[in-house]
Amino acid sequence: QVQLVESGGGLVQSGGSLRLSCAASGSIFSIFSDYAMGWYRQAPGNKRELVARISSAGKTTYVDSVKGRFIISRDNAKKTLYLQMNSLKPEDTAVYYCNRYPAVISDWGQGTQVTVSS
Repeated sequence: QVQLVESGGGLVQSGGSLRLSCAASGSIFSIFSDYAMGWYRQAPGNKRELVARISSAGKTTYVDSVKGRFIISRDNAKKTLYLQMNSLKPEDTAVYYCNRYPAVISDWGQGTQVTVSS
């Protein structure tokens, strides 16, 4: 069984920062470092989109709208994925999820709400 638990969201003013965490558990993630992981987000009325991903080797890729502001990282020993979000904008408001990359439908967790006020 796979479990991904996101945390760290909240309400922040425009220009502020948040750090999201995603704790992975389950037999699939016995070797967490084997998997490419991603952070995804879904704003009301929008499709869920990939925001950033990190390969098993640590290579990172970002969607253009967050380049230079967000940093994805991982701690394989702790089986935890992180997303440092800086210079937040109201358009970053969404529920943020972590998942493998490519995403596995059955792995979606509850997500964590990020709200950026202007």
